[in-house]
Amino acid sequence: MIQWQDLHHSDLTVPQLYALLQLRCEVFVVEQACVYQDIDGDDLVGENRHLLGWQGDTLVAYARLLKSEDDFSPVSIGRVIVSPAVRGEKLGYQLMERALASCAQHWPEHALYLGAQAHLQNFYRHFGFIPVTDVYDEDGIPHVGMAREVGQA
Repeated sequence: MIQWQDLHHSDLTVPQLYALLQLRCEVFVVEQACVYQDIDGDDLVGENRHLLGWQGDTLVAYARLLKSEDDFSPVSIGRVIVSPAVRGEKLGYQLMERALASCAQHWPEHALYLGAQAHLQNFYRHFGFIPVTDVYDEDGIPHVGMAREVGQA
């Protein structure tokens, strides 16, 4: 059973912040062999939120929701991650459903955007996202910009 948390950045405890940074590093830096600056200054600012999925005391799923100060910019869903230890259990679907619900609750008038790894386009299409850019290289990994309009179910 996964215990979910949807937290404004100011509500994160130090152990929660440590766990999410550790999971992001484990997958995005080590597993994907991608050297990049994950800690980018966006985790603890503005209205940004963090979705955390816990299995016992272990963080196994995570996403970051970034709300720009510009009210006309889309909300960005990023750092979508499921721990290698629980892949294949459809947690990615649960995580994205919770991300969409959080965005609808907190920013109902905003379109959504994400920079998806190109091989995950079909996964994000399942949630109503469509490609809005060509495939581009981000830190050595092919990505594609995808968007979802306001109020899309």
